[in-house]
Amino acid sequence: MTVDIDKTDGPADTPPPGPTAIKAIPVRHYGRYVSAVVAVAVLAGIVYAFSQGKINWGAIPDYFFNDRILGGVGKTLLLTVLCMLIGVVGGILLAVMRLSKNPVTSSIAWFYIWFFRGTPVLVQLIVWFNLGLVFEYINLGPIYKDEWSQFMTPFLTALLGLGLNEAAYMAEICRAGLLSVDEGQTEAAHALGMSHGKTLRRIVVPQAMRVIVPPTGNEVINMLKTTSLVSVVQYSELLRVAQDIGQTSGAPAEMLFLAAAWYLVLTSVFSVGQYYLERYYARGSSRSLPATPLQKIRANLLSLSNRSSSAGGTA
Repeated sequence: MTVDIDKTDGPADTPPPGPTAIKAIPVRHYGRYVSAVVAVAVLAGIVYAFSQGKINWGAIPDYFFNDRILGGVGKTLLLTVLCMLIGVVGGILLAVMRLSKNPVTSSIAWFYIWFFRGTPVLVQLIVWFNLGLVFEYINLGPIYKDEWSQFMTPFLTALLGLGLNEAAYMAEICRAGLLSVDEGQTEAAHALGMSHGKTLRRIVVPQAMRVIVPPTGNEVINMLKTTSLVSVVQYSELLRVAQDIGQTSGAPAEMLFLAAAWYLVLTSVFSVGQYYLERYYARGSSRSLPATPLQKIRANLLSLSNRSSSAGGTA
């Protein structure tokens, strides 16, 4: 006997229950909180210590735009630009010599880099300043002849001491940039009939700039700070002028703080210029350029406005 079962009389088919939402609990980083509290405490302790010191903080704004201080700032900037110009030109020349297949020019470039990178720049400045003890006169034949003490002025001492030393560092930076360009670029240029010099100017150097520019920007900022060393050779740059004013005004520590503030301002301006210069030369290497600080601020303000508008619409 067959029994027919009516399926319609049973309960309706229900879909299987879906996956339950997972409640994500962020990991608590207690170490970050502790380190933040310690850092704030240390900063507050430093600020409190300086606030209790015998420092006439009012002297800093009084002399910040003093004519002598501004003159020292101008000489610091002039020395920075001229020394970097000597360093960049000399560095490119030394880098090409170092990469040359001529063993004589390559060896001379290697010795120059080895010598100037191996001796402190302060020692080089003092040596240039005291060469009058070795040479009484400088004699360049019919071109120029004078006593060494008259020839080697503090400005020329600073220019030679910093510029020639910088050329050794720029040589290694330029050499690394030139080596970063694929050799196939040079071979293709030579196959088209380009000379070695034209290949460097039009093919190799433009591509190497992406590697050369970032460390060169760091060298400019470093040179700006290194100019403070020329105060030992009596050149009246920012630090020297600040020290002289500090001795006459009775506020030596305050004038040192003032000089530090000016160095911070100048390096900050140079850092902004370096950022945009690196961004310019990064156009051919990355598909999308990183957002500038102004673009980041605008994006953050736009996101905040969107959030506030959406919250108001929800309410």
